[in-house]
Amino acid sequence: MANIEKLSREYGKVIWTGKKCILGMPISFTRYILTDTRLITRVGLLNLKEDEVELYRVFDKAVSLSLGQRIVGCGTIKLLSKDSDAPVKELKSVKKPREIKRLIDEAIHVQRDKYLVRGRDMVGVDVSETDSDGNGIPDDLE
Repeated sequence: MANIEKLSREYGKVIWTGKKCILGMPISFTRYILTDTRLITRVGLLNLKEDEVELYRVFDKAVSLSLGQRIVGCGTIKLLSKDSDAPVKELKSVKKPREIKRLIDEAIHVQRDKYLVRGRDMVGVDVSETDSDGNGIPDDLE
């Protein structure tokens, strides 16, 4: 419980935390932290690497369950986002993947409602390719 309190002080309200499982046991140095605003991946023991994605930027989710993962009760959750650092985020071999995906889905909807973002707002034309004069209006609309 103290660990959740420490993470909450560091990252904000923590909804879920879990580790990557090897043969169904959480003995990996990869930790996943879901807060109310972002999903954080921490990898490493001595040298830590953290990567995070804002939840409102996630636009697609998928769960894959291989035979070996199903036997030990694990699965992989794949998130696609409009994040420039990590457009594809995978939560590999997490326990109860369908339940975790549901938690992530609920947190995403809360954040999208907060920022008034919908799926259609995140799909668009890359203006840099179609705007030769740099005025922000695509050339075919001028």
